[in-house]
Amino acid sequence: MRYLVTGTAGFIGFHLARRLLDEGHEVIGLDGFTPYYDVRLKEHRNTLLERRNGFHCHRVMLEDMLELEKIWAAEKFDIVIHLAAQAGVRYSLENPRAYIDANVIGTFNVMELTRRYPSQHFMLASTSSSYGANTEMPFRETDRTATPLTLYAATKAATEQMSHCYSHLWSIPTTAFRFFSVYGTWGRPDMALFKFTKGIIDRTPIDIYNHGKMERDFTYVDDLVEGIYRLSHCIPVRDQPVDGEFDSLSPVAPYRIVNVGGGSPINLLEFIEQIETCIGRKAIRNYMEMQPGDVTRTVANADLLERLTHFRPATPVAVGVKAFVDWYCDYHDVKLEG
Repeated sequence: MRYLVTGTAGFIGFHLARRLLDEGHEVIGLDGFTPYYDVRLKEHRNTLLERRNGFHCHRVMLEDMLELEKIWAAEKFDIVIHLAAQAGVRYSLENPRAYIDANVIGTFNVMELTRRYPSQHFMLASTSSSYGANTEMPFRETDRTATPLTLYAATKAATEQMSHCYSHLWSIPTTAFRFFSVYGTWGRPDMALFKFTKGIIDRTPIDIYNHGKMERDFTYVDDLVEGIYRLSHCIPVRDQPVDGEFDSLSPVAPYRIVNVGGGSPINLLEFIEQIETCIGRKAIRNYMEMQPGDVTRTVANADLLERLTHFRPATPVAVGVKAFVDWYCDYHDVKLEG
Protein backbone atom coordinates (compact mmCIF):
# COMPACT_ATOMS: atom_id res chain seq x y z
CA MET A 1 0.00 0.00 0.00
CA ARG A 2 1.04 3.59 -0.56
CA TYR A 3 0.40 5.78 2.49
CA LEU A 4 0.51 9.54 2.82
CA VAL A 5 1.26 10.47 6.43
CA THR A 6 1.33 14.12 7.49
CA GLY A 7 3.60 15.02 10.38
CA THR A 8 6.20 12.27 9.91
CA ALA A 9 8.91 14.29 11.67
CA GLY A 10 6.63 14.51 14.70
CA PHE A 11 6.37 12.16 17.65
CA ILE A 12 3.46 9.98 16.53
CA GLY A 13 4.01 10.36 12.79
CA PHE A 14 7.58 9.11 13.14
CA HIS A 15 6.49 5.96 14.97
CA LEU A 16 3.63 5.31 12.55
CA ALA A 17 5.88 5.74 9.50
CA ARG A 18 8.37 3.25 10.93
CA ARG A 19 5.59 0.73 11.54
CA LEU A 20 4.23 1.10 8.01
CA LEU A 21 7.71 0.69 6.54
CA ASP A 22 8.28 -2.39 8.70
CA GLU A 23 5.12 -3.87 7.16
CA GLY A 24 6.51 -3.29 3.66
CA HIS A 25 4.37 -0.30 2.72
CA GLU A 26 5.53 2.86 0.98
CA VAL A 27 5.26 6.07 2.99
CA ILE A 28 5.17 9.59 1.60
CA GLY A 29 5.63 12.01 4.48
CA LEU A 30 4.74 15.67 4.85
CA ASP A 31 6.16 17.91 7.56
CA GLY A 32 6.71 21.62 8.07
CA PHE A 33 9.51 21.23 10.67
CA THR A 34 8.04 24.12 12.65
CA PRO A 35 10.04 25.42 15.66
CA TYR A 36 7.31 24.75 18.27
CA TYR A 37 10.04 22.67 19.96
CA ASP A 38 13.67 21.87 19.16
CA VAL A 39 13.76 21.21 15.43
CA ARG A 40 16.88 19.07 15.88
CA LEU A 41 14.70 16.34 17.39
CA LYS A 42 12.47 16.44 14.32
CA GLU A 43 15.52 16.31 12.07
CA HIS A 44 16.84 13.27 13.92
CA ARG A 45 13.54 11.45 13.53
CA ASN A 46 13.40 12.34 9.83
CA THR A 47 16.99 11.22 9.26
CA LEU A 48 16.17 7.76 10.60
CA LEU A 49 13.18 7.54 8.28
CA GLU A 50 15.10 8.80 5.25
CA ARG A 51 17.51 5.88 5.66
CA ARG A 52 14.67 3.45 5.02
CA ASN A 53 13.65 2.15 1.62
CA GLY A 54 10.15 3.23 0.68
CA PHE A 55 10.14 6.58 2.51
CA HIS A 56 10.25 10.10 1.16
CA CYS A 57 9.42 13.34 2.97
CA HIS A 58 8.19 16.62 1.50
CA ARG A 59 9.00 19.70 3.58
CA VAL A 60 5.88 21.80 3.29
CA MET A 61 3.45 23.69 5.49
CA LEU A 62 -0.15 22.52 5.54
CA GLU A 63 -1.29 26.09 4.94
CA ASP A 64 0.53 26.18 1.59
CA MET A 65 -2.22 24.86 -0.69
CA LEU A 66 -0.32 25.46 -3.92
CA GLU A 67 2.64 23.33 -2.86
CA LEU A 68 0.40 20.67 -1.36
CA GLU A 69 -1.55 20.30 -4.59
CA LYS A 70 1.66 19.70 -6.53
CA ILE A 71 2.32 16.71 -4.26
CA TRP A 72 -1.19 15.27 -4.58
CA ALA A 73 -1.17 15.78 -8.35
CA ALA A 74 2.16 13.97 -8.73
CA GLU A 75 1.48 11.10 -6.34
CA LYS A 76 -1.30 8.58 -5.82
CA PHE A 77 -2.14 7.50 -2.29
CA ASP A 78 -4.10 4.45 -1.20
CA ILE A 79 -4.57 5.77 2.34
CA VAL A 80 -4.15 9.29 3.76
CA ILE A 81 -3.40 9.56 7.50
CA HIS A 82 -3.52 13.16 8.68
CA LEU A 83 -1.57 13.52 11.94
CA ALA A 84 0.11 16.92 11.49
CA ALA A 85 -1.29 19.63 13.75
CA GLN A 86 -0.31 22.32 16.19
CA ALA A 87 -0.13 20.24 19.36
CA GLY A 88 -0.16 21.19 23.02
CA VAL A 89 -3.16 22.09 25.17
CA ARG A 90 -1.40 24.77 27.22
CA TYR A 91 0.33 26.43 24.27
CA SER A 92 -3.10 27.16 22.79
CA LEU A 93 -3.56 29.70 25.59
CA GLU A 94 -0.43 31.55 24.44
CA ASN A 95 -0.62 31.34 20.66
CA PRO A 96 -4.19 30.54 19.59
CA ARG A 97 -3.73 31.62 15.96
CA ALA A 98 -1.25 28.79 15.37
CA TYR A 99 -4.10 26.34 16.03
CA ILE A 100 -6.45 28.00 13.55
CA ASP A 101 -3.76 28.07 10.86
CA ALA A 102 -2.44 24.52 11.25
CA ASN A 103 -5.41 22.60 12.59
CA VAL A 104 -8.35 24.22 10.80
CA ILE A 105 -6.92 25.68 7.59
CA GLY A 106 -4.29 22.96 7.23
CA THR A 107 -6.84 20.19 7.73
CA PHE A 108 -9.22 21.83 5.27
CA ASN A 109 -6.46 21.81 2.65
CA VAL A 110 -5.73 18.12 3.23
CA MET A 111 -9.44 17.24 3.05
CA GLU A 112 -9.97 19.29 -0.10
CA LEU A 113 -7.06 17.59 -1.85
CA THR A 114 -8.29 14.20 -0.74
CA ARG A 115 -11.61 15.09 -2.36
CA ARG A 116 -9.94 16.13 -5.62
CA TYR A 117 -7.57 13.14 -5.65
CA PRO A 118 -9.54 10.30 -4.03
CA SER A 119 -7.99 7.62 -1.84
CA GLN A 120 -9.45 4.47 -0.34
CA HIS A 121 -9.47 5.80 3.23
CA PHE A 122 -8.99 9.19 4.88
CA MET A 123 -7.88 9.04 8.52
CA LEU A 124 -7.86 12.03 10.85
CA ALA A 125 -6.10 12.38 14.20
CA SER A 126 -8.23 13.87 16.95
CA THR A 127 -7.98 13.96 20.74
CA SER A 128 -9.65 13.03 24.00
CA SER A 129 -9.71 16.81 24.64
CA SER A 130 -12.69 16.86 22.27
CA TYR A 131 -14.80 15.52 25.13
CA GLY A 132 -14.24 18.83 26.94
CA ALA A 133 -16.31 19.29 30.08
CA ASN A 134 -18.01 15.89 29.85
CA THR A 135 -17.99 14.19 33.23
CA GLU A 136 -19.60 10.83 32.46
CA MET A 137 -16.89 8.23 31.97
CA PRO A 138 -15.56 6.26 30.27
CA PHE A 139 -15.83 8.54 27.25
CA ARG A 140 -17.74 6.97 24.37
CA GLU A 141 -17.40 8.04 20.76
CA THR A 142 -21.08 8.99 20.63
CA ASP A 143 -20.83 11.41 23.58
CA ARG A 144 -21.45 15.11 22.93
CA THR A 145 -18.41 17.26 22.13
CA ALA A 146 -20.08 20.65 22.45
CA THR A 147 -18.14 21.87 25.51
CA PRO A 148 -14.43 22.20 24.55
CA LEU A 149 -12.25 23.83 27.21
CA THR A 150 -9.38 25.09 25.03
CA LEU A 151 -8.98 26.33 21.49
CA TYR A 152 -6.85 23.25 20.81
CA ALA A 153 -9.82 21.03 21.70
CA ALA A 154 -12.20 23.24 19.73
CA THR A 155 -10.08 23.05 16.57
CA LYS A 156 -9.80 19.27 16.78
CA ALA A 157 -13.55 18.90 17.33
CA ALA A 158 -14.08 21.25 14.39
CA THR A 159 -11.96 19.08 12.11
CA GLU A 160 -14.04 16.05 13.09
CA GLN A 161 -17.17 17.88 11.96
CA MET A 162 -15.51 19.23 8.82
CA SER A 163 -14.38 15.77 7.80
CA HIS A 164 -17.88 14.43 8.41
CA CYS A 165 -19.24 17.00 5.96
CA TYR A 166 -16.73 15.94 3.33
CA SER A 167 -17.46 12.28 3.95
CA HIS A 168 -21.20 12.88 3.55
CA LEU A 169 -21.03 15.15 0.50
CA TRP A 170 -18.41 13.24 -1.46
CA SER A 171 -18.64 9.72 -0.01
CA ILE A 172 -15.09 9.78 1.35
CA PRO A 173 -14.52 6.82 3.71
CA THR A 174 -13.25 8.54 6.85
CA THR A 175 -12.09 7.46 10.31
CA ALA A 176 -11.36 10.04 13.00
CA PHE A 177 -9.46 8.57 15.94
CA ARG A 178 -9.14 10.20 19.36
CA PHE A 179 -5.82 9.89 21.22
CA PHE A 180 -5.59 9.57 25.00
CA SER A 181 -2.43 10.98 26.68
CA VAL A 182 0.08 9.35 24.36
CA TYR A 183 3.63 8.90 25.68
CA GLY A 184 6.76 7.02 24.70
CA THR A 185 10.20 7.13 23.09
CA TRP A 186 11.08 10.08 20.86
CA GLY A 187 8.41 12.11 22.66
CA ARG A 188 8.01 15.89 22.52
CA PRO A 189 9.87 18.08 25.06
CA ASP A 190 6.61 19.84 26.00
CA MET A 191 4.98 16.60 27.16
CA ALA A 192 4.66 15.73 30.84
CA LEU A 193 6.82 12.59 30.74
CA PHE A 194 9.68 14.45 29.03
CA LYS A 195 9.47 17.38 31.47
CA PHE A 196 9.26 15.12 34.52
CA THR A 197 12.16 12.95 33.39
CA LYS A 198 14.36 15.95 32.60
CA GLY A 199 13.52 17.64 35.89
CA ILE A 200 14.23 14.57 38.02
CA ILE A 201 17.54 13.89 36.25
CA ASP A 202 18.59 17.56 36.44
CA ARG A 203 17.42 17.87 40.07
CA THR A 204 15.12 20.76 39.21
CA PRO A 205 11.51 21.12 40.43
CA ILE A 206 8.71 19.61 38.37
CA ASP A 207 5.33 21.35 38.23
CA ILE A 208 2.45 19.13 39.32
CA TYR A 209 -0.94 20.67 38.57
CA ASN A 210 -4.03 20.31 40.77
CA HIS A 211 -1.66 18.99 43.46
CA GLY A 212 -1.47 15.69 41.59
CA LYS A 213 -5.19 14.98 41.92
CA MET A 214 -5.53 13.98 38.29
CA GLU A 215 -5.93 10.76 36.34
CA ARG A 216 -5.05 10.09 32.72
CA ASP A 217 -5.69 7.18 30.40
CA PHE A 218 -2.03 7.01 29.37
CA THR A 219 -1.48 5.26 26.02
CA TYR A 220 1.95 3.99 25.01
CA VAL A 221 2.87 5.13 21.52
CA ASP A 222 3.40 1.61 20.16
CA ASP A 223 -0.16 0.73 21.21
CA LEU A 224 -1.49 3.85 19.52
CA VAL A 225 0.36 3.01 16.30
CA GLU A 226 -0.95 -0.55 16.40
CA GLY A 227 -4.48 0.79 16.72
CA ILE A 228 -4.05 3.25 13.84
CA TYR A 229 -2.48 0.61 11.60
CA ARG A 230 -5.29 -1.84 12.20
CA LEU A 231 -7.94 0.85 11.76
CA SER A 232 -6.44 1.80 8.40
CA HIS A 233 -7.78 -1.53 7.11
CA CYS A 234 -11.20 -1.01 8.70
CA ILE A 235 -12.68 1.23 6.02
CA PRO A 236 -16.10 2.59 7.03
CA VAL A 237 -19.02 1.67 4.78
CA ARG A 238 -22.27 3.58 5.11
CA ASP A 239 -25.15 1.57 6.61
CA GLN A 240 -22.82 -1.27 7.62
CA PRO A 241 -22.21 -0.91 11.39
CA VAL A 242 -19.97 -3.28 13.28
CA ASP A 243 -21.66 -5.89 15.43
CA GLY A 244 -21.96 -4.94 19.07
CA GLU A 245 -23.69 -2.69 21.56
CA PHE A 246 -23.08 0.56 19.72
CA ASP A 247 -21.15 2.03 16.80
CA SER A 248 -20.22 5.61 16.02
CA LEU A 249 -20.77 5.03 12.28
CA SER A 250 -22.62 8.01 10.83
CA PRO A 251 -26.16 7.39 9.58
CA VAL A 252 -25.49 9.61 6.55
CA ALA A 253 -21.83 9.01 5.64
CA PRO A 254 -19.06 6.38 5.55
CA TYR A 255 -17.63 8.04 8.64
CA ARG A 256 -16.65 6.74 12.05
CA ILE A 257 -14.99 8.08 15.23
CA VAL A 258 -12.89 5.66 17.30
CA ASN A 259 -11.19 6.08 20.67
CA VAL A 260 -7.63 4.76 20.83
CA GLY A 261 -7.00 4.27 24.54
CA GLY A 262 -6.88 1.42 27.01
CA GLY A 263 -9.55 2.48 29.46
CA SER A 264 -7.26 2.09 32.50
CA PRO A 265 -6.52 5.54 33.98
CA ILE A 266 -3.45 6.11 36.15
CA ASN A 267 -3.11 8.71 38.88
CA LEU A 268 -0.59 11.41 38.01
CA LEU A 269 1.39 10.85 41.21
CA GLU A 270 1.64 7.13 40.45
CA PHE A 271 2.91 8.04 36.98
CA ILE A 272 5.60 10.24 38.55
CA GLU A 273 6.55 7.47 40.98
CA GLN A 274 7.19 5.16 38.03
CA ILE A 275 9.60 7.73 36.58
CA GLU A 276 11.32 8.09 39.96
CA THR A 277 11.74 4.32 40.16
CA CYS A 278 13.30 4.14 36.69
CA ILE A 279 15.70 7.01 37.39
CA GLY A 280 16.46 5.99 40.97
CA ARG A 281 15.84 9.45 42.38
CA LYS A 282 12.94 11.33 43.95
CA ALA A 283 11.47 14.33 42.21
CA ILE A 284 11.50 17.82 43.67
CA ARG A 285 7.78 18.45 43.53
CA ASN A 286 6.20 21.86 42.97
CA TYR A 287 2.49 21.42 43.60
CA MET A 288 0.32 23.91 41.76
CA GLU A 289 -3.33 24.76 41.16
CA MET A 290 -5.24 23.45 38.16
CA GLN A 291 -4.39 25.18 34.90
CA PRO A 292 -7.12 26.81 32.79
CA GLY A 293 -8.57 24.40 30.26
CA ASP A 294 -7.34 21.26 32.02
CA VAL A 295 -9.48 18.35 33.22
CA THR A 296 -9.06 16.11 36.24
CA ARG A 297 -9.69 12.75 34.55
CA THR A 298 -9.82 11.04 31.17
CA VAL A 299 -10.93 7.47 30.48
CA ALA A 300 -11.50 5.87 27.08
CA ASN A 301 -14.16 3.36 26.27
CA ALA A 302 -12.17 1.12 23.92
CA ASP A 303 -14.94 -1.37 23.09
CA LEU A 304 -15.44 -0.11 19.53
CA LEU A 305 -11.71 -0.20 18.79
CA GLU A 306 -11.52 -3.76 20.08
CA ARG A 307 -14.52 -4.93 18.06
CA LEU A 308 -13.16 -3.37 14.88
CA THR A 309 -9.51 -4.40 15.25
CA HIS A 310 -9.44 -7.16 17.92
CA PHE A 311 -6.92 -4.99 19.76
CA ARG A 312 -6.92 -2.85 22.90
CA PRO A 313 -3.95 -0.81 24.21
CA ALA A 314 -2.51 -2.64 27.22
CA THR A 315 1.18 -1.74 27.65
CA PRO A 316 1.73 -1.26 31.43
CA VAL A 317 2.85 2.22 32.44
CA ALA A 318 5.89 0.72 34.15
CA VAL A 319 7.02 -0.78 30.84
CA GLY A 320 6.31 2.32 28.79
CA VAL A 321 7.96 4.72 31.23
CA LYS A 322 11.10 2.59 31.45
CA ALA A 323 11.34 2.51 27.65
CA PHE A 324 11.11 6.29 27.55
CA VAL A 325 13.67 6.86 30.32
CA ASP A 326 16.09 4.45 28.62
CA TRP A 327 15.63 6.32 25.32
CA TYR A 328 16.01 9.72 27.00
CA CYS A 329 19.26 8.74 28.68
CA ASP A 330 20.65 7.27 25.46
CA TYR A 331 19.58 10.25 23.33
CA HIS A 332 20.97 12.84 25.77
CA ASP A 333 23.98 10.73 26.82
CA VAL A 334 22.92 10.63 30.46
CA LYS A 335 24.45 8.12 32.85
CA LEU A 336 22.16 7.31 35.76
CA GLU A 337 23.71 6.74 39.17
CA GLY A 338 23.84 3.13 40.25
